[in-house]
Amino acid sequence: MLIYKIFRRSEWESFRAAGETLGAPVDLADGYIHFSTSETVAATAEKHFTTESDLVLVAVDVEALGPQVKWEPSRGGALFPHLYRALRLDEVVWDKSLPLGAAGHIFPEGVV
Repeated sequence: MLIYKIFRRSEWESFRAAGETLGAPVDLADGYIHFSTSETVAATAEKHFTTESDLVLVAVDVEALGPQVKWEPSRGGALFPHLYRALRLDEVVWDKSLPLGAAGHIFPEGVV
């Protein structure tokens, strides 16, 4: 099962250069990397990145992350995957631009 992380372009470039990341500032503050599922990623983009256009959507296979992934309740009681360790670049299945259109973010086909 793929799970998704939205990065600002500068965060993605830093991750690529370093080969691993502990996430965005919100992840650092919370102590884990926030991910979304295909059912929740559009709402995540709308809630946290409403007006941001230079974003990168990253897909990761949740099974490959091991036991440091915890499924925990968040918005409305929905379970969200949280990674309690650094994410390595070699764990990224794919990355795609996540542009902002007139009606919101434009997700790659098959994601939402």
